[in-house]
Amino acid sequence: MKREDVFNFAAGPSAMPRSVLEKAAAELLNYRGTGMSVMEMSHRSAAFREIFDTAKASLRELLNVPDSHEILLLQGGATLQFAAIGMNLLAGGAADYAVTGRFSARAAEEAKKYGTVRIAADTSSTGHDRIPKQDELSLSPNAKYFYYCANNTIYGTEWHYDPETACPLVCDMSSDILTRPVDFSRFALVYAGAQKNMAPAGLTVVIVDRSLVGGELPCTPEIMSYKVMAETDSMLNTPPCWCIYMLSLMLDWVRENGGVAGMDERKRERAALLYDVLDSSRLYLPHARREDRSFMNVTFSTGKKELDAEFVAGAAQRGLLSVKGHKVTGGMRASLYNAMPLEGARKLADYMREFEAEHV
Repeated sequence: MKREDVFNFAAGPSAMPRSVLEKAAAELLNYRGTGMSVMEMSHRSAAFREIFDTAKASLRELLNVPDSHEILLLQGGATLQFAAIGMNLLAGGAADYAVTGRFSARAAEEAKKYGTVRIAADTSSTGHDRIPKQDELSLSPNAKYFYYCANNTIYGTEWHYDPETACPLVCDMSSDILTRPVDFSRFALVYAGAQKNMAPAGLTVVIVDRSLVGGELPCTPEIMSYKVMAETDSMLNTPPCWCIYMLSLMLDWVRENGGVAGMDERKRERAALLYDVLDSSRLYLPHARREDRSFMNVTFSTGKKELDAEFVAGAAQRGLLSVKGHKVTGGMRASLYNAMPLEGARKLADYMREFEAEHV
């Protein structure tokens, strides 16, 4: 298939805008007259320093990150942060965790190694098909932070509010960062794997309140210390240079397309096309409850494994790729991150209607 005939609905690594990839391709062999690819140049060079500084400045501008917070460009993925958060911010104290999916459950288990974890909410009894309401949260008076995952990619649920707590918030925004305005002053820490809305896999963005940095456990490795990484400007060791370069290009694209407000508007249009089909369907069964549905990951099934498999195969034949659901939930999942064109969501919605007409 030609690239223009394909729409990639993968949950991550996910699609990137064609214009961003074309820009990277044009600069691949010779970055702006240096005679080198970004993949070859020293991370200490002036050329890469400019790329790095531009990426950080663009993140701060587009996300409206206050000066009170440090931006770190790290490696290790979101999974490394499960432990780093416990080592740096929990450090023998207690914290509240909301378990609304697989990754928040793993984060809670990892944090138990470094302090006391109290489960403020757990939606596993209903298959993680919902987000707890504010009055359902069991909050501790002495918690160092409240942890939650803003968007649950496997189950297709999303927090549509920031919890009200006495303690600072810690949030995994891996799959909805740059898609909505966020008041970072309320957060102790926000982190996000880049491979959904920001860059290729291999980069993790951490935004941390400087006033909370420096209290890590003595056993914390240097590479996982927010204090050390802040002091070295994320360059204790060689950073993920290519990913940071791609992040900078991606942020330029976001700015050119209306910034975070523009992404917020686009995501609502895309998701509405698919949810309109689901809401009027006699075939499809949405996984998430309507009030908690994700703008990023639309999850549904037909209720029959054979029919789900037929749907996925038919989608692939039409260039609608990676719509198979996660193994935990089965069914289908359409990921609608920032780079997904409206036309992609429209074509998938048309196919959903066509498939239903043939099977009902």
